[in-house]
Amino acid sequence: MTHKSSYKLIPTVIDLSVAKDWQEAVHEWEIQDCLEDEDCSSQCICGKEGIRYLFSIRNTRNGKVLYPIGSSCIKKFNRSDLASQVDVYEKLFKAIHEFSQHGYIPFTSDFFSKKLLTFLYEEGCFKASRYNSWHPEKDYNFLLDMFNKKNAPSERQQKKIRALVCTCIVPYLQKKLHKEVPICGGCNEIITDDEYELAASNSWLCPHCQHRMDDANRHN
Repeated sequence: MTHKSSYKLIPTVIDLSVAKDWQEAVHEWEIQDCLEDEDCSSQCICGKEGIRYLFSIRNTRNGKVLYPIGSSCIKKFNRSDLASQVDVYEKLFKAIHEFSQHGYIPFTSDFFSKKLLTFLYEEGCFKASRYNSWHPEKDYNFLLDMFNKKNAPSERQQKKIRALVCTCIVPYLQKKLHKEVPICGGCNEIITDDEYELAASNSWLCPHCQHRMDDANRHN
């Protein structure tokens, strides 16, 4: 690591680690959470400005936390598991933005990956219900099969994909990423960003049903 930011990253991490050797210290840390700064106005612990994804990492041996640390610095730990988690978080944010703007997340490699689906399953995103015979792993395996499928899904399969995205994945993303997508209390339709701006300029009337949106329906 020769980049100037590394000169501050290494001693900061080592100072809060039990091991005092970089190659050993990097194995003490795990990703705890990630927030998004859409204005890119935050500064990484290494001193780099303008970072978008603000990770917090926790030392598994002494409980100390480093925040905010950017994705580039985490990848300098040279750990494939952390790099994979960084990629997953970035896809999660990309997916929730797509949902906020268009009311749906296309089931494509632009927003999903096998690693992301596995992450969602391990995080408990899929819930037991009568539709999966009380076995949430069936929904996970179904989406995994659809993602690996070379031919286009059938109409019935597409309906099931959409249902799982809307009822399992989107609620998880909203909670995990601290993002709220407004829903009209009158018609239960999702309000996209463009529709939200329209409602704001029209006495907060839902563009779908003209129901007046109360504070609970609006962005914080």
